[in-house]
Amino acid sequence: MTPSLPNVDLCRLIEQFGNDEKCRAYLEALRWPDGPTCPACGSEATDVSGRAQYDCDACHYQFSVTAGTIFHDTHLPLWKWFLCTYLLCESRKGMSANQLKRTLGVSYKTAWYLCHRIRHAMAEVDGHKLSGVVEIDETYVGGKRRHVGRGSKEGKTPVVGIRERNGHLHFISARHLMQWKMNQIIEDNVDATVDVIVTDESALYNFQGTQYEGKHKHVNHHKEEYVRYEKGMMVTTNTVESAFSLLKRGIIGSWHKVSVKHLPAYLQEMTWRFNNRKNPYLFRDTMLKLIASDNVEYKTLTSAQKKAA
Repeated sequence: MTPSLPNVDLCRLIEQFGNDEKCRAYLEALRWPDGPTCPACGSEATDVSGRAQYDCDACHYQFSVTAGTIFHDTHLPLWKWFLCTYLLCESRKGMSANQLKRTLGVSYKTAWYLCHRIRHAMAEVDGHKLSGVVEIDETYVGGKRRHVGRGSKEGKTPVVGIRERNGHLHFISARHLMQWKMNQIIEDNVDATVDVIVTDESALYNFQGTQYEGKHKHVNHHKEEYVRYEKGMMVTTNTVESAFSLLKRGIIGSWHKVSVKHLPAYLQEMTWRFNNRKNPYLFRDTMLKLIASDNVEYKTLTSAQKKAA
C-alpha cells in the first residue's frame, strides 16, 4: 500500500525525513508498494546489501529507487528535496528562490533550478475539463512600461482564469488574447456539458455559434454590477477574481518578478496548490508526481524564449 502521511507539519517532516536513508525508504514505499521491480524489464528485484541498490532477478540490471526519476544523479541531499517540496506545498502564495536559498543553505542557482523542477512535476494532467457552473475572467501580469497610461495592457501578459464553483481552477497564459484565442482556451478547458458559464461584459466572451451558446450569463462591471441572482443562482465572477488576487499576491509578495517564459510554470504551481488546498495528503501526492515526472534540464530552462500563440 502507498504510505499515508496526512496533515504533515514541518516538525513532523524533519522528524520523519531528517536523513537520506529515511527519504529513500519513503520513496521506495511510494514507488514500489508491492516490492521493488526492475525499471528495465519489470521483473522483481533483490536488495544489494550495503549499496542502497537492487539487482533485477531476470536481467540483472542494477538500480536504485531514484533511477529514472527526477531525483536521478542529483547532487542535493534528498532531505533537502523533501523540505523544499513541503515548503512549496504549504506556502499559500509561493516561495521565492532567494528565500529557499537562505532556508536550505544552497546557492541561488541550485534553489532556482530545484523550484522549477518541482513546478514542472506539479503540472496537472491535460484534458481535465471543468463543468457545472464555471466562471471565466482574464487578467494581465508583468512589468510596467514608462509613459503608458493607467489601466493599459501594453507590455503585460494575459492570463485566463477558469474556475469551477466548488471545484478546480485552471490558469492559462497566452501570448496574445483575442476572441478566437479565448474561444480556443475555453474549448480546451470547459466541458460541452457545462451548466452555466459566467463572465463579465467583455467582447472576448462571444459564444454565438459555439457549443456553449445559450449557457452564457454575464455581469456588467462597467455599470458597477458585480453580483446578480437569477432563479436562485448567483451570477458573479467574484470567485475566479479571488483566485487572481491570490496569484497577484504571489507575484508581488513572493516571486517579485516572473518572466513570460516561466509564467506557465508558476501558474502550474499555483493551480496545483489551490486545487489541493483541502487535500490532507498533498505532500504525499506531490512526491508521487515527482517520482513520475521526467527531469527538466537546466539548459532547457535557461534557453531562449520560444514564441507562443
